[in-house]
Amino acid sequence: MESDIKQTARKAAHEGGAVLMKYFGKITSVTHKGEIDLVTEADKEAELTIVSIIKAAYPHHRILAEETGESGAASSCKWIIDPLDGTTNYAHGYPMFCISIAVELEGEVRYGIIYDPLRKELFTAEKGKGACLNGNPLRVSSTSALNNSLLCTGFPYDIRQDPEGDLRHFRRFMMKAQAIRRDGTAALDLCYTAAGRFDGFWEQKLRPWDVAAGSLLVAEAGGTVSTYQGKPFSIHAPEIVASNGIIHEQMLEVLREQP
Repeated sequence: MESDIKQTARKAAHEGGAVLMKYFGKITSVTHKGEIDLVTEADKEAELTIVSIIKAAYPHHRILAEETGESGAASSCKWIIDPLDGTTNYAHGYPMFCISIAVELEGEVRYGIIYDPLRKELFTAEKGKGACLNGNPLRVSSTSALNNSLLCTGFPYDIRQDPEGDLRHFRRFMMKAQAIRRDGTAALDLCYTAAGRFDGFWEQKLRPWDVAAGSLLVAEAGGTVSTYQGKPFSIHAPEIVASNGIIHEQMLEVLREQP
């Protein structure tokens, strides 16, 4: 991946993060995209800031952003952007949120960057070159048993329409893992799995901007990423399982259990 692209991604993440910090704790306008799916003025301004930086540097690249959708001319390079992952947290002043930016080249995610502006943690990964936190190499955990694992998950925005599927998996993991957390930001959950803070993560009904950068981070930190069926992961897949690799099959066994 060209160094200029990586520098542009870093600049966009940091300036988008500055927007989020400007509004954090001061949100006055919250609208709904769905019954419980929120969007704030910070989402919109951060996305505008990030997209403007990218377009200024690469006007012909394609962009897929959460709030404004897909834009740009036909190009082999596409930027996949979530300007605020964890909007519900952010709107309530709960300090778990981030910016996620991935660069896809010819259909393959080659670079990912996730920035937590509160903690000033910058997670980066490049295909085939590893993952880092603030420039220091990342490695997944070495936990070998699901019983000793700290897992994380999330629930989709339409959980009220179909609660049983997600809650069934949650209940089963609750009985087999050491503990489970639900922090409301899939991108940071994947970062924390890459960093060994979590041993595994599962969730369904996520979008490409939720997982593009984070899934690369886990893989480049030595972990495993797949579908619930254990098939190769795609950012367009309906679900994701990410782990340190050692407990991956144990997690899949839980997800395969029949109702």
